[in-house]
Amino acid sequence: MTHQRVYLDYAATTPLDPGVLEKMLPYFSEKFGNPSSIHSWGQQAEAALENAREQVAGLLGCSPKEVIFTSCGSESDNLAVRGATMRASQQRGARHILYSPVEHHAVSRTVEQLVKLHGFEGETLPVDPYGLIAPEELARRIRPDTALVSIIYANNEIGSTNPVQELARVCRSAGVPFHTDAVQAASYLSTNVQELEVDRMSLGAHKFYGPKGVGVLYVRSGTPLIPLQTGGSQEFGLRAGTQNIPYIIGFAAALELAVTRRENRTRQVLPLRDRLVGQVLEAIPDAALTGHASKRLPNHASFVFKNVDGNALLMHLDLAGFACSSGSACKTGSPEPSDVLTAIGLERDWALGSLRVTLGKDSTPEEVEAFTQALPALVAKLR
Repeated sequence: MTHQRVYLDYAATTPLDPGVLEKMLPYFSEKFGNPSSIHSWGQQAEAALENAREQVAGLLGCSPKEVIFTSCGSESDNLAVRGATMRASQQRGARHILYSPVEHHAVSRTVEQLVKLHGFEGETLPVDPYGLIAPEELARRIRPDTALVSIIYANNEIGSTNPVQELARVCRSAGVPFHTDAVQAASYLSTNVQELEVDRMSLGAHKFYGPKGVGVLYVRSGTPLIPLQTGGSQEFGLRAGTQNIPYIIGFAAALELAVTRRENRTRQVLPLRDRLVGQVLEAIPDAALTGHASKRLPNHASFVFKNVDGNALLMHLDLAGFACSSGSACKTGSPEPSDVLTAIGLERDWALGSLRVTLGKDSTPEEVEAFTQALPALVAKLR
């Protein structure tokens, strides 16, 4: 048992950076105005809101009017998928949605609801054994009546990273809007929308040391979208509701740190992750890495262990002082294999024994060593 608890679940959430918190605090108390109010308190809040929007736009490589603040990455996904498909159906009768079978549920369940309740046609693209989409496969399946293509940038469960720019170019040439869920990607991969050539991109602050409860949807100017949340005219009429100014300030501050420190963070976590993967696969029989070995997030290690109960393993690791996840954090407690592991073709006796270990800016070689020393005995015990 470790003497100190070790957090290895940075893909689930990250601690709020102290510098980000410091920038947020005044907007809870002294600068508390509603940005829609005309008086000086409101003007102060509105100025802070628009400064944050400009800051985020500069970091993403877009214009401020293309930045929509939301409550989280899941809401951004919902707005992107539902808002785009509804508008495409209205404008050009497009009712076909293409998406990957390894999407976050914020995308996949939104598509499923559109199919069930609104008569859309949802089609999942085939993935390779690493959970990746081939651009040529997308080109074969895209249709004139495709309303939207949504493909995850970096998979939350197995860490694989899709060739987003190439996929976006296929959609651009076909005249179909392309959305990517980049919630897991922002800490370590480029989120410059001009480089990626995406039409919509979802982000959530708590994955890169910002606060929970705030997200962004990038919407390329001129691409159609209807609001899901109606009321006031906030966020250019695309998302009604009084803006959460302290959290928006936190989003902008955290994204700036993510972009400026991206290379340093990658250099820190990559060797630790590679050491962790190598030691786990060497020490434990009937173990396999899930996701691509190199086309993956630099902080992300994910495994399956044959004939092991993944949830029981999580509990034993927690008792031993290690916080990890079984695939997606949203899957904890489920007795069924995850959609992602099923989609990449894993048999049930493998897929039920999944483990996700994700590193962060505070991870140390000592923590990785302690984890890799403790894990083999726990897996053997459960078998």
